[in-house]
Amino acid sequence: MKRPAYLNRSLEELDGQRWGDPPADSTYLITTVLQLRRKPVGEVSTEDFRILIGQQVGLPWLVPLALQQLRRDPLAQGDFYPGDLLGAVLRVNAEFWAANPALAHQVHAVLDLLPDPPRPLPADVERFRAQAPTDQRSQRRGATDGGRRRRGRRG
Repeated sequence: MKRPAYLNRSLEELDGQRWGDPPADSTYLITTVLQLRRKPVGEVSTEDFRILIGQQVGLPWLVPLALQQLRRDPLAQGDFYPGDLLGAVLRVNAEFWAANPALAHQVHAVLDLLPDPPRPLPADVERFRAQAPTDQRSQRRGATDGGRRRRGRRG
């Protein structure tokens, strides 16, 4: 199977934005994010995903890749604790999930693999489930109107 071409490109190449070099007095986080934006997305590690997604950087390209990893290992670990990558994904802003309901559905599927998420994930899981769209919610919204089913008129 051929590797998708975008995996060989950096976030800078994918989004067309050059953020420049970090200032001399930059924090570790700023320096790391700027460096990781230049790394091909196919070479991003679990820790790199955690950092970038945690900073809401490159979400359209990184969240799908992180979800591939989370489907294999829901508790994939960066540098902090088992499940820290999942925690970063769960904390992605609600607007992203609203714009990407298929990805939100994939997160729900990953969460279904974890009947009892380890600490500190339960609060993130609860918040995500409350805000992110699911197929069932979308179907209910489309199929009902104030609890009544909409029916087309017969001609």
